[in-house]
Amino acid sequence: MASARGENSASDGYSRFNDDIDNIEGSYQSNNLKHEISQTAEDFPNEIGSTSSLNRDISAENSVELNGPGDTHFDAEQHWEMNYHEAAIFLEEGENNEKFDSHPHNSEALPAYLLVHNRWYYGLDMATSLILLALAFVEEPALPLFKLPVGVHGSIELLALSVIGVELTLKLRWIGWKTILKHKRTMIKCVTLGIMFVEAVTVLVRQSSHFRVTRALRPIFLVDTCHCGGVRRFIRQIFQSLPPILDMMGLLLFFVTIYALLGYFLFSDDPRDQHFTTLHDSFVSMFVLLTTANFPDVMMPSYSRSKWFSIFFVSYLCTVLYVLMNLMLAVVYETFTRIERDKFRKLLLHKRKACQHAFRLLVSKQNPCRMRFKQFEGLMRYYAPKKSPRDVVLMFKELSATGTCSLSLEEFYSVYDAVTLKWEAQFSQIPWFHTTWAPLQTFCQFTHDFVTWKYFEYIVYGLILTNGLAMIFRILEFNDDLQESALSFSASWDTILFVGLFVVEVVLKILGLGITQYFGSGWNIYDFSVTLLSLFGVIILSLAPSFVYVVVLRPLRLLRLFKLKKRYRDVFGTLVLLTPLMCSTAVVMLVLYYFFAIIGMELFAGYDMRNCCVNSTVEDFYKYSANGSTVLGYYYLNNFDNLLTGTITLFELTVVNNWFILMNSYALVVSPWSRAYFMLFYLFTMIVLTIVVASVLEAFRFRIQYKRQTSKREEEQMLHEEVDLKWEEMQAWVQDFQLLERLRADLVVGGTATFIGCRPRNREVLQRRMYRTEIEEWMKEADLTDKLEHGSGGMRDENEERIINYDQIILGGPLTGEGDSYQHAVPIN
Repeated sequence: MASARGENSASDGYSRFNDDIDNIEGSYQSNNLKHEISQTAEDFPNEIGSTSSLNRDISAENSVELNGPGDTHFDAEQHWEMNYHEAAIFLEEGENNEKFDSHPHNSEALPAYLLVHNRWYYGLDMATSLILLALAFVEEPALPLFKLPVGVHGSIELLALSVIGVELTLKLRWIGWKTILKHKRTMIKCVTLGIMFVEAVTVLVRQSSHFRVTRALRPIFLVDTCHCGGVRRFIRQIFQSLPPILDMMGLLLFFVTIYALLGYFLFSDDPRDQHFTTLHDSFVSMFVLLTTANFPDVMMPSYSRSKWFSIFFVSYLCTVLYVLMNLMLAVVYETFTRIERDKFRKLLLHKRKACQHAFRLLVSKQNPCRMRFKQFEGLMRYYAPKKSPRDVVLMFKELSATGTCSLSLEEFYSVYDAVTLKWEAQFSQIPWFHTTWAPLQTFCQFTHDFVTWKYFEYIVYGLILTNGLAMIFRILEFNDDLQESALSFSASWDTILFVGLFVVEVVLKILGLGITQYFGSGWNIYDFSVTLLSLFGVIILSLAPSFVYVVVLRPLRLLRLFKLKKRYRDVFGTLVLLTPLMCSTAVVMLVLYYFFAIIGMELFAGYDMRNCCVNSTVEDFYKYSANGSTVLGYYYLNNFDNLLTGTITLFELTVVNNWFILMNSYALVVSPWSRAYFMLFYLFTMIVLTIVVASVLEAFRFRIQYKRQTSKREEEQMLHEEVDLKWEEMQAWVQDFQLLERLRADLVVGGTATFIGCRPRNREVLQRRMYRTEIEEWMKEADLTDKLEHGSGGMRDENEERIINYDQIILGGPLTGEGDSYQHAVPIN
């Protein structure tokens, strides 16, 4: 979030107020003062940019300050600072895919907006949400080690809910009730907060907990934090993919029901077959068979009567498992691919709209179609404060396709891409050691030539392969003494030899390539990390032979061999593209586990499963003896007595191996209706995992298509931009003398400096390459829509012209500077 600069330098949203005249006139009680306003407006027309809504919402108190005779220049600078800040807010909302209707509309709401959209508050919100989730470890039921008194965890919960409540209260100040009612996520959060707050107070008053399944809704607060934007997008994709999934699931359950009915009439007359005793048992057995967890046990009783009964089970599995389940995956994959493309299009157009809002705040009324460098530099102070002045100049030059000293709206549309570029001087490719001590320079030049030799990598691969053969030899020598085997495998002379050679490789590459270039490669980072870990493993195992776990470190270097084959490179490349999605998926799965674990604790905690289910099909799995359970008798450990064991139990259900044993045991001990809990969990996890599989397939297909359509040279051209920056040309559009002095060290005074900008190789960049034809069509459609909305006058319709005519801030005294370019006469703190 852009940080505020100056006491009054922040701005709020750009919104069209039909009562601007009343807002301004209401600020001044004197007719003479209003005459001064109109007179000054006539004297200084078209001098400042499109005014933000904060400037248009002037209070009577501020009007006195604005009309001071000597404050003209200060107020002009303040006006521009407010516009810079507001434009940065719009760009951030476009990047984060936030709706513009939730933008603050008045100056009173702005402090609340800036407070909530602050990185420190983001951290507080995340910490509060995590603390709220962690309370499940200390609340009843919980492990005795973690259990806290009711008063303690109740007070912590109330405090955490209060912090979240403050955030919602602040959010309400700039959104308003009408907008918040349309914001579904915020409404759900408000309702959940209200319910949980009442329950927390009730727990504190009663000093004991009650049946609280609402605790399962706590992840809502985590998902709504700023840092979980990817999680929200993945959840949104799940909901968007639900219609085809539900359609296929309905068809699937139809066949399950038909076969369950047929199975009941075929096998219920056999007293030995307990799987089809009733219609309920028949449906449960066929539902479990869908997961193959009870196959072939469910078939054996009827199969013993007649071999022809196997046709029933074979046809069922072929229909529902191999046809319908795979067809569901195909449908979800097609839907997910369409959603992914549509999501990219909507985000692209949303960023485009954000650029339009920001552009209107950064142009002057003197030249409403072009943005000058001064305004662009002011925008970057808030939107990308970590960018150096050199980077800002290079971004401006990169955006200026026509080479002029200003930017058009079409050029400004590429600002998001320009911000991602990392710039290096062209001469930075010269080896780092070219100015060092002469003997060191000679040695480094030799190492540079050696590590860039085309056969150097083959030598490294040969060492890795030899290391692998040595490991195989050591594995064949394994004996019963684990410590001796570990020392032989990970701390023997051959291990030390190969680790030493790999250390030499790392040192040679760093000396020859330089630290920046060496760590610019992902594989080099992997080699460095594995080599360092292997070295630590040798030292640790030599000092503490009992720490045998470090044996896993030595084989890790073998992974480098997979780089030799193109198929593996495609797999690794796909994993890189999927990393953000996999992180979001992991959070969604944890949220799902937390949700069902809390419900499971409320429903099933406290039940002793030892020696339960007597005279049932699952009796052997729960036989318990004080002297030790049977081989199958450890299933009593799969319970919901606390959050940790509940989560492990749910993971066993996710794997679906013997999951029906857990379901049937709780159905016998608690209630037959408890099967609904386990079936719903299976269906939820199946939906999420099906979408995960579809996303993996889509990412792999996308990358393969991209590699086929893009050559290595084209990719290099796409990921790099070259900019020639002439000193005389830059002086024409950089009016700030102090800024020019700061740029002297990075540029060639009186000459031309060439810089290379590097883009990150992420999915969004690759999508822009893959969808370049579609992007042109989307932009043309958006331009046509804009023309239809605003008419022949471009972005300025009649309502907006009224704002421009009446929203000029009148500043006492003459303005300094030409047009919209002002120098800092009064510094803004």
